[in-house]
Amino acid sequence: MDIGSVPSQDEDAAAATPREATLGRHLARRLAEVGARDVFAVPGDFNLTLLDELEAEQPSGGGVRLVGCCNELNAAYAADGYARARAGGVGACVVTFTVGALSAINAVAGAFSENLPVVCISGGPNSNDYGSNRILHHTIGLPDFSQELRCFQNVTCYQAVVNNLEDAHEQIDTAISTALKESKPVYISICCDLPSIPHPTFGHHPVPFFLSPRLSNQMSLEAAVEAAAAFLNKSVKPVLIGGAKMRVAKARKAFVELADACGYPFAVMPSAKGLVPEHHPRFIGTYWGIVSTPFCGEIVESADAYLFAGPMFNDHTSVGYSLLLNKEKAIIVQPDRVVIGNGPAFGCVLMKDFLRALATQLKKNTAACEIHSRIFVPEGEPRPSEPGEPLRVNVFFKHIQKMLSGNSAVIAETGDSWFNCQKLKLPEGCGYECQLQYGSIGWSVGATLGYAQASKDKRVISLIGDGSFQVTAQEVSTMLRWGQNNIIFLINNGGYTIEVKIHDGPYNVIKNWNYTSLVEAFHNGEGKCYTAKVRTEEELEEAIEASLGPHKDSLCFIEVIVHKDDTSKELLVWGARLFAANNRPPNPQ
Repeated sequence: MDIGSVPSQDEDAAAATPREATLGRHLARRLAEVGARDVFAVPGDFNLTLLDELEAEQPSGGGVRLVGCCNELNAAYAADGYARARAGGVGACVVTFTVGALSAINAVAGAFSENLPVVCISGGPNSNDYGSNRILHHTIGLPDFSQELRCFQNVTCYQAVVNNLEDAHEQIDTAISTALKESKPVYISICCDLPSIPHPTFGHHPVPFFLSPRLSNQMSLEAAVEAAAAFLNKSVKPVLIGGAKMRVAKARKAFVELADACGYPFAVMPSAKGLVPEHHPRFIGTYWGIVSTPFCGEIVESADAYLFAGPMFNDHTSVGYSLLLNKEKAIIVQPDRVVIGNGPAFGCVLMKDFLRALATQLKKNTAACEIHSRIFVPEGEPRPSEPGEPLRVNVFFKHIQKMLSGNSAVIAETGDSWFNCQKLKLPEGCGYECQLQYGSIGWSVGATLGYAQASKDKRVISLIGDGSFQVTAQEVSTMLRWGQNNIIFLINNGGYTIEVKIHDGPYNVIKNWNYTSLVEAFHNGEGKCYTAKVRTEEELEEAIEASLGPHKDSLCFIEVIVHKDDTSKELLVWGARLFAANNRPPNPQ
């Protein structure tokens, strides 16, 4: 047939589009191609046909596996956890129009703040309803289908509304590639009547993604390295500090290579724990201002030069803006920009290129390492508990430390777990995740589901406070449904402890649940489940032994009952500083 001619009926039949070449199946293959082989979903009447098409494209054929969740918020949290475990891969969730999407938006905002490529797919109205002035259910009662889109514009880096088949292929590909390039969430709305319709643009074997690599400006890179080397080589006791944006910059290995080359000690900011190897001889701990791990803050704040790679400075990580740092001594390396002291600044410089090039220009300097080795005193273990003595938090975390291996991963929920988990020494290969920037309580339950679904080779150990668990508890049932063997430690101290330490009030007391019975109700005789309620060190030891031994293939839920006032001293100091910073009086007019 000539281009531009009208095909005959016979030609139409010969060129018929195969049943598999549908929008929904194309989307499934694209998600699988970028690593999202599990898609977390909640059905709704606007996404049912899309779910049929996704379900039809099974993982064995290059498609995806649907993981049904209890609610949309948890589905998006799971996509967040999945993306974290995939080390640069994508997490995905499917929800229904407005009523589902707006439930998921909080988790999508969290993924945006933490630079995670999450694809949030919403089943949209019928394409024939656009422009019809009709009012649809699941909306706020206005004939306006853009309300959901407008909400997502502030928490995603790209939005696609697919309401026709002609450009659907382009919109889907652009959205997914943008999520990968920007390492941020994207939003895709797909009209409910389109997913199962074949179209010629959806080949059964789509052309694979090819993302053009980002490159540094060579002249800017050379100038930045020259200036940084001159700055650091004249210093006496420089240090390196890794930040959370090393993940999005894919510069974790380059950071360690730099430390190996120059001999400087290196620390991490609290949100970057787990991004660098803690068994490295020059690793000195977490730099978190006044609540740093022992002997780390002294080394960083007494240095005459410090290089921060990918830092995120906010009121949480700066302990209420109280870090004792001097900007004139700092080199700040962001994913594509370098600032040295109060200037100069160099743009179009990729972090990993800069760190690797800088490693070749620095003189070996182990002065700060030697100072650290002189002042460092290994932290002793807490005293053993007396028989029947109520369990103390420091004793509890002593046993968590002993559980860790290269085959485990730690998920730390917002709250006191942030501070206690920073003291854990991660073995080589042990994963670690927290949500320090957004700090949404309940995040860890969905994130545990997603992380475990992506990392079948690791056993996930989650540390969750009772207040946080009450927000998203039901997703434990999905873990049971999918045969996950996570170990969840529910720390029951009777309330929102992190809020108590910031500012107490009766609103911080919550209704106590029988948490182990709740999980047994979720279990309902289906799958493998082990629960225990522990009040003493002896009971804790028995529960851990059971979870690592006869119940190693089960989901293990261990409720740890501790006193409401038994919290880390770091949380007390941090909470007081944060409250003071957030409640300082207005500046005079």
